[in-house]
Amino acid sequence: MKMNVPTAALLVTFSTSLLHSADSVGIELRDQNWPGVGGQPGEQHYSALDQINPRTVAKLGLAWSLDLDGEHTLEATPVEIDGTLYFSGQNSAVYAVNAVTGKLLWKFDPERYKYRPGHLRLLFPVNRGVAVADGKVFVGTLDGRLIAIDAHDGRAIWSVQTVSDDSLQTITGAPRVFKDKVVIGNTGGDAGARAYVTAYYLATGKQAWRFYLVPGNPADGFEQPAMKMAAATWSGEWWKRGTGGAAWDSIVYDRDLDRLYIGTGNSGPYNPRVRNPGGGDNLFLTSIVAVDADTGQYIWHYQMNPNEAWDFKATANIILAEMKIGGTRRKVLAQSPTNGFFYVIDRETGKLISAEKTGKVTWADHIDLKTGRPIEAKNIRYENGPVTFWPSPYGTHNWQPMSYSPATGLAYIPAMQLGGRWENDKAFEKSPPPHTLKSPYVTGAILQFVKADRNDGTGSLIAWNPVTQTMRWRVRYPHMWNGGTLATSGNLVFQGDGEGRFHSYDARDGKELWSFDAKLGIIAAPITFSVSGIQYVSLLVGYGGATGFGSDFASKGWKYNRQPRRLLTFALNAKAELPVTPPRDNSVAPVDDPKLALDEEAVVRGAKLYGNGCAMCHGLRASSIGVPAPDLREASTAVDLNSFSELLRTNALAINGMPKYDDYSPEEIRDLYMYIRAAARVALGKGSFPSAMPVSGAPGG
Repeated sequence: MKMNVPTAALLVTFSTSLLHSADSVGIELRDQNWPGVGGQPGEQHYSALDQINPRTVAKLGLAWSLDLDGEHTLEATPVEIDGTLYFSGQNSAVYAVNAVTGKLLWKFDPERYKYRPGHLRLLFPVNRGVAVADGKVFVGTLDGRLIAIDAHDGRAIWSVQTVSDDSLQTITGAPRVFKDKVVIGNTGGDAGARAYVTAYYLATGKQAWRFYLVPGNPADGFEQPAMKMAAATWSGEWWKRGTGGAAWDSIVYDRDLDRLYIGTGNSGPYNPRVRNPGGGDNLFLTSIVAVDADTGQYIWHYQMNPNEAWDFKATANIILAEMKIGGTRRKVLAQSPTNGFFYVIDRETGKLISAEKTGKVTWADHIDLKTGRPIEAKNIRYENGPVTFWPSPYGTHNWQPMSYSPATGLAYIPAMQLGGRWENDKAFEKSPPPHTLKSPYVTGAILQFVKADRNDGTGSLIAWNPVTQTMRWRVRYPHMWNGGTLATSGNLVFQGDGEGRFHSYDARDGKELWSFDAKLGIIAAPITFSVSGIQYVSLLVGYGGATGFGSDFASKGWKYNRQPRRLLTFALNAKAELPVTPPRDNSVAPVDDPKLALDEEAVVRGAKLYGNGCAMCHGLRASSIGVPAPDLREASTAVDLNSFSELLRTNALAINGMPKYDDYSPEEIRDLYMYIRAAARVALGKGSFPSAMPVSGAPGG
């Protein structure tokens, strides 16, 4: 670690006063702190600090950097309280770091590889942050636990398992704290799991309430009246085929109205003819649902995509604000979900105020403001054959947080463009397989990402006026997978990009005022805070996440385990330098056994196994440059079948995030081995994939 801290910034001792405050979210809310992943209440990713502004930002320099050994994908937005930064790494480990000096105070490792080790294969390792209240730091783990950690010394206080052992659910999102409770959702929509959020008491971990987001088997009774209402919008035996709707990211507490707003996910299976043969809206998929914070009782909902069929999700961050609309000041929430529209909703009533496209959107013409429903294009559910439309499941905006500045009245969206081609999986529709750990993503539809427009695969920073629903300005990026944003009252917007540059723009016109070479792609959102009168900006740097399914267009040369993952902190007049960092590398050095004869039928079977169990971490067609796992074409362990089999069937590399595949038969392991060997041959220019190989397709997000 190297650092150069301004002399006025003295070492800050840890303070307990804010952590034990009686404030409704467990901490005293002062502008100098960043008390939650979204900043202050309302989660606008906005700060009133203005010491760093267009006149001074040119003097911004690196104060210190901290290498985070063992980390790869870093998506978390840190929390800062009284000079201490708290954040999570990809494997749900939690760090506490002195915000002025960069000294690591403690690290908590939940050892998630010891719990449900087979479930490591369900999702690439990632975690988006922590919550802090009542002297505790709260984190959700990929294996489904919610853990309370002592904020002073990093020891576990309590732990609860929030999902059943046989479920296909994980946790990737940050918990939220409010009053005397902490709430957490989970993933699992792509595996058809039934979605819910659960609130626990801060002090004990005892469950306070649980709100289901989609209905279960009516024969078992309905947990809440809302589930009886929702069940009327489903058809067939949905509880057997799968539902979805996971709340894997955005949950926001409204202090004014004492409510929670929950953003829900996509369907599972995607294909509505399998999931919902008799039609219906399928509540509460791709919706925002308001519930009472004390009881978890339903208040209202708004659904973006009735009868969802495309892996669209309303899990992007939700911001709360007051805006003057039509001459009246209104309490609103705003979201830019993956379907490409920007929604402004009255948060008191749940009624849609406005919705407009933020990018290339062809699946729908517009949103009917009277009904709140989209006016969809023909054949949009691929009922009459394959269809290509925009956006793909990556959306025009994904999980990377947008910000909103009350000073400018603009939202700042990390936007992207990519098309998707959908078609019915006829074999699945004829005979749907069961949802299992071996084949979790049985979606009922086949997806290909397509570049059919010159801007496909590119990204943007968009300044959007939520009141007029118009774009104020845009900054274009050559690649689509970039970082979240931060807005300040100093009229600045900060964002990192996938190329490794950390930018500051004038929030009013988009002019670039400053940039820094972080030497690694950035996808997380920055924060700002003040200690001893000095404003700092902090950012986690670790490219990865959902790049595996988009390795054809998201690869930027950030190879696994090559560039260090880091926490960076900046201040005015600071002059620290980053340690020497290896450059990007797009080269591939495949290893091969030339004596091995490939079995083409085995390669085809292995492709399906690879798509279900390996692609999200190792990349489509085993091409993993820029994704969160090693390149299997370069792995010597994958050259010998016996060594490869031993690796899969044991838990030898679980500590590094490698799943256990002890449920694979010897024949299946051989098929997977043949597929990887074929990928290495293709990379060497000594072969091609068999023509009978299935189309690759998988969930985005």
